[in-house]
Amino acid sequence: MIDFENNDVIKLRKVSEDSVVKCISPLLVKGENIIGTYKAIRDFIVFTDKRMITVNIQGVTGKKRDFTTIPYSKIQVFSVETSGHFDMESELELWISGLGKIHLEFTDSSDIVAIGRMIGECCL
Repeated sequence: MIDFENNDVIKLRKVSEDSVVKCISPLLVKGENIIGTYKAIRDFIVFTDKRMITVNIQGVTGKKRDFTTIPYSKIQVFSVETSGHFDMESELELWISGLGKIHLEFTDSSDIVAIGRMIGECCL
């Protein structure tokens, strides 16, 4: 599982779906659609219309991968913080039943409001 306590790892930037679809497509269920893909240095997070999938790339070669699924139905509370003039990063905090708090930071090019709206539509 991605170390959600280490904020240095979770500085996410938006990437194209094409860059991760080969890795993630075997996990998708019928009718599940990718909404957004965000990547740190090696690890990445995929938001679908049903869940959030985190991928922790491990080892020197990166062939070993840990996939963690967080269904939106397990989100109890979430918070969205947009970027400002001096604070260029936006933030998403999720409180997950059975897991606790997850804190994610996104670069200024990420549409955090759209992510928040999508999570709201899926878990409300």
